[in-house]
Amino acid sequence: MDYQAILNVIETQLKEVDFGGSVPDYIPELAAVPKDKFGMHLFWITGDHYAFGDTEELFSVQSISKVFTLTLAKMYAKENVWKRVNVEPSGNPFNSLTELEREDGIPRNPFINSGALVIADILLTHLDDPKTELLDFVHHITGDRTIAYDENVYESEHQNGYRNYALVNYMKALGNIRNDVEDILDFYFHQCSLAMSCRQLAKAFMVYANKGRILETNEDIIAGKEAKRIDAIMQTCGFYDEAGEFTYRVGLPGKSGVGGGIVAVHPGEYSVAVWSPLLNKKGNSKKGMRALEELTELTGSSIF
Repeated sequence: MDYQAILNVIETQLKEVDFGGSVPDYIPELAAVPKDKFGMHLFWITGDHYAFGDTEELFSVQSISKVFTLTLAKMYAKENVWKRVNVEPSGNPFNSLTELEREDGIPRNPFINSGALVIADILLTHLDDPKTELLDFVHHITGDRTIAYDENVYESEHQNGYRNYALVNYMKALGNIRNDVEDILDFYFHQCSLAMSCRQLAKAFMVYANKGRILETNEDIIAGKEAKRIDAIMQTCGFYDEAGEFTYRVGLPGKSGVGGGIVAVHPGEYSVAVWSPLLNKKGNSKKGMRALEELTELTGSSIF
């Protein structure tokens, strides 16, 4: 299949289309990103890759980083992770507090903010230097040591992250947080500030498309069964309270972030990243979701 030709069609069809949407003004640094950015990068299982647009430009990955931290938590805490966070879709906004009291401080899944904060707490318990070790992990699976935190985005989140402060303090009151609140939030805001390009994200997510192995070296990062389970959580929980819509429209496991990025995988075939900053009311890139829908329509292939 000629993936470059297919991506060229997607670019031609969508680049100039105004899908509406807005940037997340509650994080001022993200609100300043030019709204017309659009790029897409696909890595195939053979190592070939295809792209168009702003695929080399760095942007804030935000909640996409939750896949990396969940992977690290599973590597160190094993099945104990699931004693403190569940694997069910939330049905509520990603920063909601409403379910926590009803469910004794146990978040519905690791990809909503409360769940990711519990994962951050787990990593603070198991790692000596979580911020450095998260970067080391991302460097290792991408082979790219230039990837770094965007300190301006970190500061913007730190100064405006009142709801995340509320979430972690509430869970601490309910007994599901072990470490210092400030330390957890410092790590969490840093992980969300990771700056990566579509190319780097597509390369990183080949681990989840390739049964837990780095493509070039065939090194096992996680067991194949764990990659399968992370893919499953991406399928059911990767798009906040719009996971069902993404599954219906696109039919791939994936993860979005309010920086406008989306990464999706077709296990055994490819990983693909798309970036367009304008978001719908659920916090997902409007043009990015449409681009991935077009990809699976034009290829006639999804996991279903």
